[in-house]
Parts: sequence; C-alpha cells; structure tokens
Amino acid sequence: MAVLRQIALLGNPVLRTPAKAVAFPLSDEVRALIEDMAATMREADGVGIAAPQVHQSLAIFIVAPRPNPRYPDAVEQPPIVAINPEILERSPEKVAGWEGCLSIPGLRGEVPRHRRILARYRDPRGAEVVREFEGFAARVFQHEDDHLRGVVFLDRMESLRGLACEREYARRVAEGSPGVVNARPSS
Repeated sequence: MAVLRQIALLGNPVLRTPAKAVAFPLSDEVRALIEDMAATMREADGVGIAAPQVHQSLAIFIVAPRPNPRYPDAVEQPPIVAINPEILERSPEKVAGWEGCLSIPGLRGEVPRHRRILARYRDPRGAEVVREFEGFAARVFQHEDDHLRGVVFLDRMESLRGLACEREYARRVAEGSPGVVNARPSS
C-alpha cells in the first residue's frame, strides 16, 4: 500500500543536489518509492513529481498531466514514470508559461521552456523508451528533469517580475488578465 511522503520544500538541500542514477532491476524499495510518489503527487494535485521532492536523491520522476484544482486546463495524458531520463533534443522555439511547484507552495512563475523535446528514459520494467513530448507535457517533463539536476523553476525565470503569489495568479486567471489567461502552469 502506498504511503504519502513529506514533500521537500525550497531550502532543503535535497532539492539542490544532483540525483543519482537508478540501478536495474529495481529493488522493492525503489518500486515502493514510485508508488508513494504517485500517491503523494495525486494527493497534492500535482501533474508531476521527482524523487528529490520526496527526499530521495534518485533519478526518477513521474509526468502525469491531468485536469485538477491546481491545473483545470491541463489535458489528461497517461502517467509515465521516467527513470534515468535524458533529453536528447530540444526545439529551438521556447514558450513562456506559468509554472508552480509542490516544493515551492504559494508561488507561480513565468518560465520559458522548449515547446518540444525528445527524451530517452527507462520505464519501471527496465525497457528503454524514446519519446517526443510537446506543449504542456514537454513543460512538465523539463520541470521534473530539472529537479534531478538540483534546479527549480525559479532558476529558469528570465525575471522575477514574472513571479506571482498563487492567489493573485488565480485571481488574474479568473479575470482573464493579459499574459495569464493563455498561459498554462506546470508541476
């Protein structure tokens, strides 16, 4: 049975420590960690979560775009578990979009990300997967991949002028304020 894990908050050194590669076949402990990560992400209404966010410096994350109270406009896609991921290609085009993070509660920031990426990772069975991600799923993948390198979305912002408190962000979206209404947040 999955256990809800405590989420590491900004300032905890685990969020700034590069994650270690995971060995295959997966141990029972790593399999349990993946189940716990999924349950913790769902409970927190996230669309992605990385192992460092639950105090485990391992190269694992989950990307699970779906509509929920934090991301009402997200398009649902089947969740993927990415182990030892690597981004192979990035589109030259970047798109600014609003992101939040389970480890930085209460803040949203406008972050430029590549519109499309090609990534390679292993799934929990150990199979190698090479897959293209676009739009919101690409944004979430890049956000979670950053966590494995000790990077948070604040580090990717071009200006802190693009930072907003969650309540103000929600108010601006509800009012349809320019620069917010068409932006999509990430995990």
